Amino acid sequence: MKFAVAAPLFLIPCVVQAQDSNDATGTSFLIPGTTTSVPARPAILSNRWQEDWSVLADPRVPREPFDSLKYIPLTADDPKTYLSLGADFRERFEANNASGFGVAPNNNNEWLISRTQWHADLRINDQIQVFVQFESDFAPWKTMLTPADQDVLDVEQAFWAVTEPVGDGTLRVRLGRQQMNFDLQRFVSDRDGPNVRQSYDAAWGEYETGPWKFITFYSQPVQVNDLGAKPFQDYSSGALTFSVVRVQRELFGWATLSAYYARYINADAQYLSVSGHELRDAFDGRFAGTANGFDGDIEVMGQTGTIGSDSIRAWAVGSTFGYTFAKVLWEPRLGFQFDAASGDQNPHDNVLQAFNPLFPSGYYFTLGNYTGYTNLIHVKPSVTVHPTNSLTLSFAVAAQWRETTADAVYTQGSIPVSGTAGQPGSYTGTYGQLDLNWAITSHSSFAIEAVRFNVSDVIVRAGGHNSDYVGVQFAYGL
Repeated sequence: MKFAVAAPLFLIPCVVQAQDSNDATGTSFLIPGTTTSVPARPAILSNRWQEDWSVLADPRVPREPFDSLKYIPLTADDPKTYLSLGADFRERFEANNASGFGVAPNNNNEWLISRTQWHADLRINDQIQVFVQFESDFAPWKTMLTPADQDVLDVEQAFWAVTEPVGDGTLRVRLGRQQMNFDLQRFVSDRDGPNVRQSYDAAWGEYETGPWKFITFYSQPVQVNDLGAKPFQDYSSGALTFSVVRVQRELFGWATLSAYYARYINADAQYLSVSGHELRDAFDGRFAGTANGFDGDIEVMGQTGTIGSDSIRAWAVGSTFGYTFAKVLWEPRLGFQFDAASGDQNPHDNVLQAFNPLFPSGYYFTLGNYTGYTNLIHVKPSVTVHPTNSLTLSFAVAAQWRETTADAVYTQGSIPVSGTAGQPGSYTGTYGQLDLNWAITSHSSFAIEAVRFNVSDVIVRAGGHNSDYVGVQFAYGL
């Protein structure tokens, strides 16, 4: 089940993205005058390990350049045993006249981020998979680098997976460095927006039977060392861990209900009012569906735990709703998004109420790093149209407030805006957002996003000002 949402569509690394799905083979079609179906070519996916290129064993499947690399058969009698090679290239120019609203040091306003990935995918009899992917990410002209900007050369993914029938269902196990995401990626994502994607050194288990899916994993999120200036320096350790137990069920043929428990441990957590060893338990529930032109997604998370000598009590809610006029020119979708997350109401009461969004996707709000999922109330109506099958245009206007004025305004990455905590005025500002996404071919895409953020008095008093962001991207996958 997939449906459109009001989240930003910009920066799609390829024409089709999979979220929480293992079926990437596409839809078969019939040859005219016959009853034999021909499997469609798989789409180029954000998670390349989900692609199944064994369909190229069928000589009737239309051929494209580089197919000799996409499907290298290893046996004469088993089309499911093969090697596949591929690569992804993404170039994006960004201009931001006020990173952090201009409050933080802002030494450069224009830069390029460049991402190159290449991989090898070995499949054995549709049961065993060995996947290795390398990355090389650079950020020319960007003078204030973060760990998400640059990684000159490292292993992005390297895992072994096995798939076996068990009872009436299917068991899948993955061990090694891998990427993962849940749902709309509000709180668990592969962080595709920045230059360096988020990987996890993890042991993953998944069992699917009928409408049910059960998932559990233990992971150590991968960290970029020394701002990625040296090759093969990425690492993970027990100082930062993330573990999940999740259950999901398809309902009524048009909806999905899911829930999970997560434990997040950070040995060196830093917040405005407290720092130290953070142990945070998260309880998440989500309901999503689409029917008769309507779509909706609502997710709620509560958090408890401890940090240093303080206890944790935080919460968040995220929701998107929309209606698509399928019989109207350009199939417009009217959307509405509402989000809220708790902030720390009293920095001196030994209770931390600041919500930790864990591993969120920047796409969910907007690019430009203006909106963080902490101490937030966010309202965003939008309209999306499709002038052609390959072109999508989206326009949105959003207003933001702080959940409590005792805590700061936060930008993406849970970064507090200096000088805003404890200041009067809950209103943060209003932004307008315009997205253009063009699927040029099945392998290439082009996108533009422009954002104008008009700040409120609380940011002006802290030294900030209105902010403008423009991003232009080209991506190609083979």
